[in-house]
Amino acid sequence: MWLKPEEVLLKNALKLWVTQKSNCYFILQRRRGHGEGGGRLTGRLVGALDAVLDSNARVAPFRILLQVPGSQAYSPIACGATLEEINQHWDWLEQNLLHTLSVFDNKDDIASFVKGKVKALIAEETSSRLAEQEEEPEKFREALVKFEARFNFPEAEKLITYYSCCCWKGRVPRQGWLYLSINHLCFYSFFLGKELKLVIPWVDVQRLERTSNVFLTDTIRITTQNKERDFSMFLNLDEVFKIMEQLADVTLRRLLDNEGFDLDPGLQEPSQITKRDLEARAQNEFFRAFFRLPRREKLHTVLDCSLWTPFSRCHTAGQMFTSDSYICFASKEAGCCKVILPLREVDLFIEKMEDTSLLPNPIIVSIRSKMAFQFIELRDRDSLVEGLLARLKLVHADHPVHYDTTLDEELSREQIKVSLWNDHFAEYGRTVCMFRTEKIRKLVAMGIPESLRGRLWLLFSDAVTDLAAHPGYYGNLVEESMGKCCLVTEEIERDLHRSLPEHPAFQNETGIAALRRVLTAYAHRNPKIGYCQSMNILTSVLLLYAKEEEAFWLLVAVCERMLPDYFNHRVIGAQVDQSVFEELIKEQLPELAEHMHDLSALASISLSWFLTLFLSIMPLESAVNVVDCFFYDGIKAIFQLGLAVLEATAEGLCSSKDDSQAFMVLSRFLDHVKNEDSPGPPIGSHHAAFSDDQEPCPVTDIADLIRDAYEKFGDQSVAQIEHMRCRHRIRVLQGHEDTTKQNGEEHMMSCYWEQPRPMAPRHDPSRPYAEQYRIDAQQFARLFQLVSPWTCGAHTEILAERTFRLLDENMDHLIEFKAFVSCLDIMYNGEMNEKIKLLYRLHIPPGDTIDYQKQLKQMIKDLAKEKDKTEKELPKMSQREFIQFCKTLYSMFHEDPEENDLYQAIATVTTLLLQIGEVGQRGSSSGSGSQEGGEELQASAPSPSSEQDLVFAETDTGQSPQASQAFPEEAQGDWTVSLEHILASLLTEQSLVNFFEKPLDIKSKLENAKLNQYSLKTCEMSRQSQPELKLSSP
Repeated sequence: MWLKPEEVLLKNALKLWVTQKSNCYFILQRRRGHGEGGGRLTGRLVGALDAVLDSNARVAPFRILLQVPGSQAYSPIACGATLEEINQHWDWLEQNLLHTLSVFDNKDDIASFVKGKVKALIAEETSSRLAEQEEEPEKFREALVKFEARFNFPEAEKLITYYSCCCWKGRVPRQGWLYLSINHLCFYSFFLGKELKLVIPWVDVQRLERTSNVFLTDTIRITTQNKERDFSMFLNLDEVFKIMEQLADVTLRRLLDNEGFDLDPGLQEPSQITKRDLEARAQNEFFRAFFRLPRREKLHTVLDCSLWTPFSRCHTAGQMFTSDSYICFASKEAGCCKVILPLREVDLFIEKMEDTSLLPNPIIVSIRSKMAFQFIELRDRDSLVEGLLARLKLVHADHPVHYDTTLDEELSREQIKVSLWNDHFAEYGRTVCMFRTEKIRKLVAMGIPESLRGRLWLLFSDAVTDLAAHPGYYGNLVEESMGKCCLVTEEIERDLHRSLPEHPAFQNETGIAALRRVLTAYAHRNPKIGYCQSMNILTSVLLLYAKEEEAFWLLVAVCERMLPDYFNHRVIGAQVDQSVFEELIKEQLPELAEHMHDLSALASISLSWFLTLFLSIMPLESAVNVVDCFFYDGIKAIFQLGLAVLEATAEGLCSSKDDSQAFMVLSRFLDHVKNEDSPGPPIGSHHAAFSDDQEPCPVTDIADLIRDAYEKFGDQSVAQIEHMRCRHRIRVLQGHEDTTKQNGEEHMMSCYWEQPRPMAPRHDPSRPYAEQYRIDAQQFARLFQLVSPWTCGAHTEILAERTFRLLDENMDHLIEFKAFVSCLDIMYNGEMNEKIKLLYRLHIPPGDTIDYQKQLKQMIKDLAKEKDKTEKELPKMSQREFIQFCKTLYSMFHEDPEENDLYQAIATVTTLLLQIGEVGQRGSSSGSGSQEGGEELQASAPSPSSEQDLVFAETDTGQSPQASQAFPEEAQGDWTVSLEHILASLLTEQSLVNFFEKPLDIKSKLENAKLNQYSLKTCEMSRQSQPELKLSSP
């Protein structure tokens, strides 16, 4: 590797380096102790020094120095891990630079010329390795070389970043380097001659957490199935932990089938992921969660600024966030002020005001509801405004605005109870662009008036923007989806009459029909989610307070951005939040957590709280107040209300004897949460009938419960919740991967291990996963027919038997999954020589069992002759084995588009090889044998020497079986050909080369295998039953 030239003093280098060769301008040196046997103390000390100081020695024990005659300063310009690598650089210098340097008279010119040339070479290599994407390309490039040399991963394994740290082994820290790649966490240390390499795949990480030990207050602990590893002494532990979380999360999401997950497009291709991408992804996720925006929103800029807040008569310091379709502001003081400005609400201009000392770099953003927002202290104001105007034009071009002013007319007719909200609208704004402060949170906690509830839900969730941006979209969905019958529509029909059956609105066909249309339209819009239970309860409540189309867009907002990953068959999002809820219980209610040893019981009880937002377990008039808080504060409101419920029932929960009693305690409490301000008649919860009211239960007002929730448990920020979600998501996804593996194991057992076959000897869970399961010859033959690309008609079964015998190295009549996959890898992805070598091995022992003793003696004889060779050569092939080899090739070419050309080519090659075999034949033999053999191969399929190798009854050349003649037997002496003979002969025919080098698609083959596995099994069973039918027939 070429290095950026930096001057060093030779007298210091001599202590650690030994000169190997030199000329008048360059010196090639070897690290002292490298390559010296006996483990000399010098080498050990140098290795320890290298690890501590992180020099290039351990990874690059060779280097080349630039020496300018008459100068005491030397510059390293290249390093290498092996002598061959460094010699390549040395040869390049001698061939391209050495003779050129003699023309320079000035030594400074020589140094400048060489350094410039080396830097150009570095730039050329850097551009091809994407190293320029990193903050420090040169250092990253050096770390990349070390990573590749130390861990020897495939080229596709991209290094993301690296850190200096300690890995704790018991109470002993090992100083070294931590490498984070797209699929692995790697640690390397070398100290006093002891090398430590640690590789942890991200898919094996079950828990990632920050903890402390006896010696250090802050460490990163990585837990896998078998071990725990602690890492510490990071320069920036927060940064390292966030990158680890992102990598583990992305890897596990990609491992599962991405259903319900929308990874950023930049993360879909692992080889293109960089540290910046991961940091941007984390920032994007926080931005979307904090402002509860659609997942498609991409954050563009984050700028410090101040916003004029009329209610406080001053500028409020905070940050501006700009994305594809939004301008957002959040004050630095938590909860003080938050603003969301959809660009479709902004006028077609954003004005730059005059820059003054009182108003530095100001801009004015005007919206259509006659409000203006003044931002000041913006850096790079011109480029910001230019970008906003460009995106503003795109938004208005895609979605023409039809501004709705009905809110003013409705509010003017509101009763006196909404006067407080009217006053707030007048001061803080009445659209989605309103100032969101602590005052509005208090109003929401008191309960939104009935007449404003639907409209404010639309504003708080920003569903109003989607509604205005997609006119006619819902109507088209209803037309496309209604009348279609499928599994989803059947589930919807089954649940329609279970949705708020006690409410008058859903006791007639009008309400039921509206609910059916909304649910069916959403299932048609988002087939990945389709329909899940609890969506019917949520949608029915939305329809009570919003129009049908508005309810649809509210459902979109809840399912796709406010409760991400909740409504799918895995309910990943709900499980993650259940884990977060358990952690919050331990933090906020430690006494209850200590008494309830198994918090998973509370988690299972509270799952419906999250899925239905308390709608199914609390009286409706009280639950809608919870939904008010949810639309304003998001999932944080459900967390804090859940904690308030547990605190209120802590005494009863602690005295409960089992889970069922705890369930009754919570049910009775929630059934008696009332809303004294509700104008309508009380409507009970879905499970009120299950409550045991033998003893009177005190009534709790929902307003008091929500107030307690905000006062006692409202200190959790969105950033803290998102951080906990990310940490627990790793564990939940890992659990789903384990479940997927277990289901795959059960499916494999049901498909390939019919009872009463013993399964225990074929499953060893203590082994690596790819080696846990083993299959016998019959099961292997079935899999081979399904997934092998070498389909040979009737000959496929014979080829499968040969392959099984070859893979069964220990001759226990069972092979591992790993061996099967390795064989498939050669068939699909191997080079031509690898494929031919595999075919060759299939036709000699152990692939071929005929004359095994004779062949074994020959193998022993060959091994004795070649015992001095480092690589064992394959035994030569006899004439009978060669004939079977040719049969296999003939059968592989059947039904190929180039079938005729392939037949002619293999006939030519066969004739040539028969002649080669006869030339080397020992003893006397007739000279016409090869020609006859070649003609017989061209004419028709041969008559095999054993029943198991019967392939053809007739060939596709048009000749009848009577024209077939047998291949000559092996009675003519030691007729043999080698793998090299066969490979060289096949390479002479381009059609054969094309056949073995054409790309093969294993993905489509596997898809077909999934569809055909049961039909193949049925065919086998029917074939097995045919002899029985014949025996039973008269």
